[in-house]
Amino acid sequence: MSATGLAVFDRTLHETNLWLKELMARLGTNDRARAYGILKATLHALRDRIGPENATHFAAQLPILLRGVYYEGWRLADSPTKERHLEAFFDHIRQEIVMDSDADAEMAARAVFEVMWERLDQGEIAKVIRMLPAELRELWTGVDA
Repeated sequence: MSATGLAVFDRTLHETNLWLKELMARLGTNDRARAYGILKATLHALRDRIGPENATHFAAQLPILLRGVYYEGWRLADSPTKERHLEAFFDHIRQEIVMDSDADAEMAARAVFEVMWERLDQGEIAKVIRMLPAELRELWTGVDA
């Protein structure tokens, strides 16, 4: 018997748990709540940077549960942000993970981006990478976009 009784919900719950497990390994933590907070903050920073149309196309790649996290709190009028430099992007992430004072925004972003590269269509991720200013593209080290 499935956990929720609906295969689509079971599948997205399983996929989301895989994302969190991979992210926890990359962050060197066993704290699922911390990994979730970092994932959410980084997804929001990316969403807000790439603009509404691109954000919507990107969201279609995410598991359903993470798609909801991605859209949570989105204010279309505030998008896209003009963050062109790494520190501004990191500040965006830090603003959302204020409860996690030990979080390193650069490490967080790199870890989330690595999981995205592994879990999503790499052609679609390459499109997102090319949309970013040069400084932000540097966060995708080891990715051939």
